Amino acid sequence: MLSRIYIEISNICNLQCSFCPKVLSDKKVMGLVEFEEIIKQVVPIAKEVCLHLMGEPLAHPNFLEILDLCEKYHAKIQLTTNGILLKKYEERLLQSSCLRQINFSLQAFQDNFPNKKIENYLLPILSFAKSANEKKPDLYINLRLWNHDGSSVNNEDIYACIEKQLSLVINKNIEVGAIKSKRIWNRLYLHFDSRFTWPSFDNEFQGSKGKCHGVIDHIGIHADGSVSPCCLDKDAIINLGNCLEDELSNILSSKRVVVMRDGLRNGILVEKLCQHCTYINRFSK
Repeated sequence: MLSRIYIEISNICNLQCSFCPKVLSDKKVMGLVEFEEIIKQVVPIAKEVCLHLMGEPLAHPNFLEILDLCEKYHAKIQLTTNGILLKKYEERLLQSSCLRQINFSLQAFQDNFPNKKIENYLLPILSFAKSANEKKPDLYINLRLWNHDGSSVNNEDIYACIEKQLSLVINKNIEVGAIKSKRIWNRLYLHFDSRFTWPSFDNEFQGSKGKCHGVIDHIGIHADGSVSPCCLDKDAIINLGNCLEDELSNILSSKRVVVMRDGLRNGILVEKLCQHCTYINRFSK
């Protein structure tokens, strides 16, 4: 049983953020037939399904049907979105029996529209949070600010808007390395993190020792069905197989996966990409 399986229903996004690298693989939207085949395989072995890798899930042309299939197979869904298309699906999301958590990547708006007022973007999200508190009080909502990079970060306009709309005061003492999540109202959280470098063979060699949650705790399934060991392998460079061509259970019990999993559990980075991944250093702290 894995904690999470990430399913990339599309690798196409409606924004172009500086912190998201360009996807090198072909643009792809997962079809409903393919998604149903994958969700059937995923639900028995995942505690939670995350509709995200690259791309914007709400931009999928058949997002409502995707949600219907998640409910049909009783998946527990976590959704990550930039929130731009929230109003289009707000009522359906609040009615969904499978939706457990929504993450809004707030840093995306500032990154794409630095000269626009944050209120026009943030107010619909906060309104959604208020409605969720009434209609779906078990829904967790994370407001992500993954823009801490060691220098001063100005999120004051975001804090001010939240404080005004929810009539609260935010404790702005933040230590990203210690506590990433801060509850501010009922099941509404601010979630902080620093920017990271995506794994690439172009990165410096980091060594052959280290630990990671990839393939132990979670895996990723790309829009074409390719299976990768972690949510940061954006182009499935470590391609473990394709779950539209072979059963996911067979892929996860293959020799390559077993060797990789055993290596990570024992602090050994078997795969070359892992040896060039700076994110691995976070787990040694």
